[in-house]
Parts: sequence; structure tokens; C-alpha cells
Amino acid sequence: MLFNRLSRLGSRVVKELPRERHFSVCGMRILQRSYGRYLQSSPVLERQTRTFQEALFSNNHNLCTSFSTTSEKSGEETEKINVIFVDKDGEEIHIKVPIGMNILEAAHQNDIELEGACEASLACSTCHVIVMDTEYYNKLEEPTDEENDMLDLAFGLTETSRLGCQVIAKPELDGVRLAIPSATRNFAVDGFVPKPH
Repeated sequence: MLFNRLSRLGSRVVKELPRERHFSVCGMRILQRSYGRYLQSSPVLERQTRTFQEALFSNNHNLCTSFSTTSEKSGEETEKINVIFVDKDGEEIHIKVPIGMNILEAAHQNDIELEGACEASLACSTCHVIVMDTEYYNKLEEPTDEENDMLDLAFGLTETSRLGCQVIAKPELDGVRLAIPSATRNFAVDGFVPKPH
């Protein structure tokens, strides 16, 4: 019964989320912004619910939560670039990648077979990609020593090879073509348990 009442209270807050921009509960004191009115005790709520709220919002707890929503009216959208993957069979796969995301993550989100065994920790070369145009390659930041060490282990290394986990999407890379080598060298990484893609 208590859960049912709290669910109804929560649903009122959730319904308001798209309309309001900001909600904050910090130090278990309600900062009265937008939704605070829904979380304070209400005469409509029965004793059990008020007891739960008092326990939840007492000063004896350390909890800080904040929600931030983007207003649809503001027209803010994540800027994306076009990236073209060329698989081992020569087939082109066109995807959109949000600015700031690394190429390995973008490949995984779009079901492109780019291994990434070490999960972007610079401990393998399985996310090796080949930048097909030197013009785009020159727009990338210089590879770090750690990345170069891993690239030395990569299958089919070229002058424009990079690790997908280290290539970050930025506006000047819009339209970049990345070839996925036909094979990878996957050495065991201490403590790593592979997950299927």
C-alpha cells in the first residue's frame, strides 16, 4: 500500500520532468526548485507515507541527487558527425557519431564488429582502425606513447593506423572513412573477462 502511494507521488514528478528544467535534492534537504512541492509532506498522504518521507528526508542521511533535463523547446541536440566504416569485405557502413564519443564506443553502439577487448584501457590493439584518407589522419591528435606501443602489436599496421578507442569524434572528422582490418591480435589482458558483442 505504501509503495502504491509513493508510486503515484513519483509518477506526478515524472510527468512534470519534461516541463521543468531542474530538480535538486541535496543533503536530504529539498531545495525548492520545480519539484520540491511533490516531495514535501502532504495532508493527503496517510501516516505511513509521512513516516517514510520523514525517514527519507531526515538529516541523518547523506544523499545527493539531481536531475537535469534538456528543454525540447531550446532546440539543443547533440551534434553528430558522419563516420564511414569499411569492413573486411569492403562493405561501407555509415553511422552518425556524437561529438566527443570515441570510435570504439560508436562502433559498439551501431553493432559494428570492432573488438575492443580491453574496453578502451590501452591494453590491446583489437580496436585497430585504418584512417583511409591522410587528410583526416592529419586532423587527429598525435598518438600517445601508450597507443603507439599497442599499435606496434596490431595486425596489418599502416602509416594511418589508430586505435578506435583513442579517436574522438570532432567536427573536423565529419565524413572520415575507417577501414577495419581483416584480423586482430588479441592477447590476454590480466583479469579481463571477454563479453560478447
